[in-house]
Order: sequence, then structure tokens, then C-alpha cells
Amino acid sequence: MNLNEGLWLRITRLLPAAREEVWRSLTDPERVPQWFGPKGFSSPGVEFEPQVGAGLRIAMQPPDGEPFHLLGEFREVEAPSRLSYTFIWNPPDPDDRETVVTLTLAEHGPQTEITVVQGEFATAERLELHREGWTDSVERLEQSLRRPEGSAQ
Repeated sequence: MNLNEGLWLRITRLLPAAREEVWRSLTDPERVPQWFGPKGFSSPGVEFEPQVGAGLRIAMQPPDGEPFHLLGEFREVEAPSRLSYTFIWNPPDPDDRETVVTLTLAEHGPQTEITVVQGEFATAERLELHREGWTDSVERLEQSLRRPEGSAQ
């Protein structure tokens, strides 16, 4: 994977929690709806068990629209440092293609650096759409990690 060529997304951010806590937020189907998706969206259905070869399905609900789904299959599950899965929308946009998302977690003292890589995209427009979605998602993840356990979104 050469991120200098083609249409690849890369986002890195420092999160205010230990790596194991961030890992739980990424892999617990009950925690994923707290952070996944752009601001204003909800994730009313999360179906997955992070195991290599297992499928995943996440329902996404825009504020004023019909739900749609993210479908994929887990490729790598290396707790608590690396999670990778395929990603395709259902129904897909004509410019969509299946991409691969890789989330990498690195310890930085009491904090965790998360790196999101996704690609390769068919168009710059689809790349930018996903950049906006992942930027919001990582911000929501950071906010969820700052809240006391069990508090409301």
C-alpha cells in the first residue's frame, strides 16, 4: 500500500484513553453506535463479531433520510493494536468500490494514537466524503472516551 499514489485516506489523532479502552470502543457492538458516523447520524444497528473472516453490518441513519448499510468482512483482528475490514455501502453509489479500512492503535503513555487508513477510492469525491465521515467519527470517538462510563451520548 503506497499512500503517496492513488486515492487513499489517512487520519491520525491522539485520543484521551489507554489503548485497551480505545480497542473496546472500536470492537464492542454496543459502543460503536456512540461514535460511528458523521455528526448528526446514528447507527441503530451494529452486527459484528471481530474475527478474521467474519462479516460486519452497520446501519447508518442520516438525520433526515432513510437508513443505509455498511457491509464488510474482517481481514485482521490483532487486539489491541490493529483492526482491518473491507468496506462497501449498501446500496452503493455508482462511484463506490470496495475499500479496506485499517485502524491502528499505538500507545502514547496514558493516551492512544489512532491512525485510520482507507482506500483505494475510485474518485476524489468519494475520498473526500469518507474523509469527512471519518473525521467526524474520530471526533465523536474522542468525545465518547472523555465521558464517564454509561453516560448518555
